[in-house]
Amino acid sequence: MKPLIGVTASMEVDESYYMVSNDNIRAIEQAGGIPVILPHIVRQGDIERIARKLDGLYLPGGYDIDPTLFGEEPHPKLGTIIPSRDLFELQLVRKMLEENKPILGVCRGCQILNIAAEGDMYQDIYAQHDQTLLQHQQHAPLYHGSHFVQVAAGSLLHKLTNMQRIRVNSRHHQANRMVKAPFIISGTAHDGIIEAIESTGNSFVLGLQWHPENMAVVGEGASKRIFEGFIHACR
Repeated sequence: MKPLIGVTASMEVDESYYMVSNDNIRAIEQAGGIPVILPHIVRQGDIERIARKLDGLYLPGGYDIDPTLFGEEPHPKLGTIIPSRDLFELQLVRKMLEENKPILGVCRGCQILNIAAEGDMYQDIYAQHDQTLLQHQQHAPLYHGSHFVQVAAGSLLHKLTNMQRIRVNSRHHQANRMVKAPFIISGTAHDGIIEAIESTGNSFVLGLQWHPENMAVVGEGASKRIFEGFIHACR
């Protein structure tokens, strides 16, 4: 049977409607899953019921994350935040981790996954790094791989892709900073920016700073294998 995959949604500041990029939906469908878009539920009991029903959770990209959730004041370079999304995803992620159900997070999803696991992040990598960084907000088509990520040997990401270096797309100004056990860093850019994290205490929990959904839908091999591995774990 096809597994049921919860997909968290974003919204604008006026909170008038939900939105999810269609490539996220297409990548899950192509890999054999059934995507279900989730609104921002607030009641803990309802969130627990959702977690029991889902076979896996997919956390897509979106706006910035509220820094007060990891004990910081807002940086001048902080962008738009949607508090209801932050709170819903944090509760749902923690419940899914507790249930040991598969999670795949991309871009913002990689960051909220880390915050849920008590890590922290850069509010703006360019303003909070002294050294010169790569271009992490590419000026190229969404599916174009614009820089490389070095993959940790023996990691889940390495097992999924069978690659030591992956060419990825890039559209972010925030990134994870401190990763707390049982999470580990499994991918880094050549400038040291964390590009992938995963949990060693769960069967399949993976966060990627790039957007493999844009690359998977045009047939890029590593991205397709990541989604296929996620859906296989959800079965």
